[in-house]
Amino acid sequence: MSIGLMRGTVAVESHKIEWEIAAREMIERLKNILMDDIVDAQHIGSTSIKSICAKPIVDIVVGVNSFDSMMRHNDELRTNGIVYCCEDHPGQHLYVVGDLEKNMHTHYIHVVIWGQKIWHNYINMRDYLNTHEEEAKEYSDLKERLAKAYPKERIAYTDGKSALIERILQMADEWRKQL
Repeated sequence: MSIGLMRGTVAVESHKIEWEIAAREMIERLKNILMDDIVDAQHIGSTSIKSICAKPIVDIVVGVNSFDSMMRHNDELRTNGIVYCCEDHPGQHLYVVGDLEKNMHTHYIHVVIWGQKIWHNYINMRDYLNTHEEEAKEYSDLKERLAKAYPKERIAYTDGKSALIERILQMADEWRKQL
């Protein structure tokens, strides 16, 4: 498996260069579609952290100044295989990419207001784990254990990571302030 996972399932694998390439290509596609309505886009999530395992779904955060300006692009995005899903968390809209008829997801596009806390959390966690080997290993080991325990229960897998993610986010925020 290189990129993609059935919706609701969990499997993790070692880092693949294909994830970085797929992220760069998707960011370019998004910039070409959104043009002036995108402030920044970054590869985030576990596929952006070279030393850890990840679900083979590429996460990208898109920073915008306004959700309304983003939503005006939904038809063009859909035409390009980037489908609006929902506001999955307060202040964040989710788009999915993949073979949606077969429930196979390859990318998650998280749209947030650029510069707000949620934007910084994504960037800080990625950068922190890419520079703190011990914490990255702890996170990767937990992900592997949870993936084995919950291969068909994505919610249980996600819930099992939440306490460690909160701790990492706090450490990452303190680390960033010291830079």
